[in-house]
Amino acid sequence: MTSTSHDRLLIIDFGSQVTQLIARRLRELNVYCEIHPYQNVTDAFLRDFAPKAVIFSGGPDSVMREGSPRPPQSVYALGVPILGICYGQQVMMHDLGGKVEAGEHATAEFGRAYVTPSEGTRPDFLNGWFMDGSGREQVWMSHGDHVSEIAPGFEVLGTSPGAPFAITADLTRRFYAVQFHPEVHHTPNGKTLYENFVRDAGFAGDWTMGAYREEAIRKIREQVGDKRVICGLSGGVDSSVAAVLIHEAIGDQLTCVFVDHGLLRQNEADEVVSMFRDHYNIPLIHADESELFLGELDGQSDPETKRKIIGRLFIDVFQKHANDIEGAEFLAQGTLYPDVIESVSFSGGPSVTIKSHHNVGGLPEKMGLKLVEPLRELFKDEVRALGHELGLPASFIGRHPFPGPGLAIRCPGEITREKLDILRKADAVYIDQIRKHGLYDEIWQAFVAILPVRTVGVMGDGRTYDYACALRAVTSVDGMTADYYPFSHDFLGETATRIINEVKGINRVTYDVTSKPPGTIEWE
Repeated sequence: MTSTSHDRLLIIDFGSQVTQLIARRLRELNVYCEIHPYQNVTDAFLRDFAPKAVIFSGGPDSVMREGSPRPPQSVYALGVPILGICYGQQVMMHDLGGKVEAGEHATAEFGRAYVTPSEGTRPDFLNGWFMDGSGREQVWMSHGDHVSEIAPGFEVLGTSPGAPFAITADLTRRFYAVQFHPEVHHTPNGKTLYENFVRDAGFAGDWTMGAYREEAIRKIREQVGDKRVICGLSGGVDSSVAAVLIHEAIGDQLTCVFVDHGLLRQNEADEVVSMFRDHYNIPLIHADESELFLGELDGQSDPETKRKIIGRLFIDVFQKHANDIEGAEFLAQGTLYPDVIESVSFSGGPSVTIKSHHNVGGLPEKMGLKLVEPLRELFKDEVRALGHELGLPASFIGRHPFPGPGLAIRCPGEITREKLDILRKADAVYIDQIRKHGLYDEIWQAFVAILPVRTVGVMGDGRTYDYACALRAVTSVDGMTADYYPFSHDFLGETATRIINEVKGINRVTYDVTSKPPGTIEWE
């Protein structure tokens, strides 16, 4: 989304999986920024965009490979501060007359490292660094190639065991370059570098969620005009915030379509319909399509196949209802930035696909509808902030994320109605336990997955042969990385006892202690 009233920072994406975290750090500083893949950043683009500062992201390539990603040379003549990160540092050095060499065992660094300051100049860029008495800063490295000779005009500000040019700068031109990744939480003081950089660039820090709301409404109105929009409403925070935002922009031109695919949590359909019809008075179609979805999912066990079936059926259902809405030319979705990043790099960039998302990737031409995705550049916590700005109830905004494919991806293996019923009941008990212990707001997401195995148990004097389930709970800021929540053994034991006693069909309960990465938050 292009801002017309704020200074803009351009992030040129060279394919790093964590480029979006750079944007997060900047937004936390109330700085408006946009990520664009390097191949889209031309001389003409730079003239039109007119950035107040530029950041080069990291990336998986080597600057020594012919045809490797590069920014246009004109970026260096803009007269604005530039920050190069990891591959971005190597690009800057290579373009401006330095040298980069292939990584060797002694110079490659992956993981935690420590940077110490060089003697001499301590510019404002390093304000707040090397201040804790240890004389060093923890950073996160992920590089094979390394800078072997800095470009003319640059000086060394910091070194690490594997990166003799860990921090470099041309202070006259305000060009800065670091070999590590200040955007990740493994560089604890990284935010300070971004703060120093944007302060040096002269950003006022006046981009807020209120400003995003105004600009989003303007863009929706410009895009839609007097046409009608149907919104895919799942009842989760994302699609709900999108619906309320769009309704504020175009009123009754919006009709929400709530698809009950038979994969929702306990009582969820009734709650969603009641809230949107009664509280917000937004036109709503309740499409009970559970038989259609469950019928097509019957016998399917591959997670990607299940996701694609659900995505295709969503499109079919929307198409059916769109045909009944005169003048409907747009489909609104609550797609978020992490969905886009995991499915395909933002704006067509070069990062790697992790898994497909049912609401990402556009619509088939035959549908004849254009997409409206006002949250596509926001992280989950930003969506919640926008929901607060729009006046949604705090209890609703704070709900844990729920995936579009619903319980289908919490049911590894084949999906049956019996397993879904068991899963709903177990999940309701688990969430009730979390709320009773006052832990709900400490946890990013919690759910039960029913496992595709049966285990032997003993209840009373009889033998049981029922399903096992896994409890999952994670803490996170934006869903891109996550750690498992450290429940006490007393809590886990109490919860397991309740599930086994109250949910017929489960006789064994486990707890998932996998973080993301290497796992994902959902099981499929």
